[in-house]
Amino acid sequence: MKSSENVVKGRFAPSPTGRMHLGNIFTALISWLSAKSAGGRWVLRIEDLDPQRSRMEYARQIEDDLLWLGLEWDEGGIADGYLQSRRHGLYEKALARLEATGLTYSCYCTKADILATQAPHASDGRVIYPGTCRGRKAESDDAPHSVRLMVPDSEIAFTDAVFGSRSINLARECGDFVLRRADGAWAYQLAVVVDDADMGITQVVRGCDLLDSCAQQIYLCSLLGYESPRYVHLPLVCNSVGVRLGKRDASLSMDTLRRDFTPQQLIGRLAAMAGIIETERPVTPQQLAEEFAIGRIAKTERIIC
Repeated sequence: MKSSENVVKGRFAPSPTGRMHLGNIFTALISWLSAKSAGGRWVLRIEDLDPQRSRMEYARQIEDDLLWLGLEWDEGGIADGYLQSRRHGLYEKALARLEATGLTYSCYCTKADILATQAPHASDGRVIYPGTCRGRKAESDDAPHSVRLMVPDSEIAFTDAVFGSRSINLARECGDFVLRRADGAWAYQLAVVVDDADMGITQVVRGCDLLDSCAQQIYLCSLLGYESPRYVHLPLVCNSVGVRLGKRDASLSMDTLRRDFTPQQLIGRLAAMAGIIETERPVTPQQLAEEFAIGRIAKTERIIC
């Protein structure tokens, strides 16, 4: 494998809300290869922030599927307690530090309230918070409320390893965003930033649907004094009609894939989809690590499987 002067530490952070599918393991493979080809380490973190949908049996199945594929992690997983549901104390401390900056405030808006403020022509699914509760006098502590973070009206620039230079204005693209929801659950943006910093993650590999959220995470890193990781965003794996795979796509779930493929056949299929190898063939992750390069991954938002 190639050597690197700086230690690369990557991570795979699935949500245990169902069986993994082809898109999940595509991300897992590229994440593993990106770390291992540089002589780095790979972390498995279970992102079970949603108590209503997360199940420990799904987390165990994720681990079993990864091991079946030959994607072993260097640290993390259930045994090491790398589950977000066990890390609330860290998120509390981070929120307290952000509150001390004077940039947070209580928000009493419901989802319906926020949607009612959106322009009728908006069609891309983004919801931009208009700052309704910014500067509003706090109500009783018993009143349900989320905690939001004020964002600057300025550009946040970063470079993605696949999609190149990006520049996002948080005020225009998302508005003040949530750190803790009204039901007490931690927001993804805060939890993922705290976890990556605490675990020493230097490289984040994930789907390009999360590309724009980099700006929120970079902003949080700057306020908390963290160094931002390097970002690598991948094309989304889609079905034959171009729709992103979900856990309802049973024909491409790991349950079906493990019946129809050997681990080496499935890794070879994913490697060909990614452009790492020209022709699909059975191969192990270890063999791929010898020839892996991020530059081979197609700069497209979708890959049809």
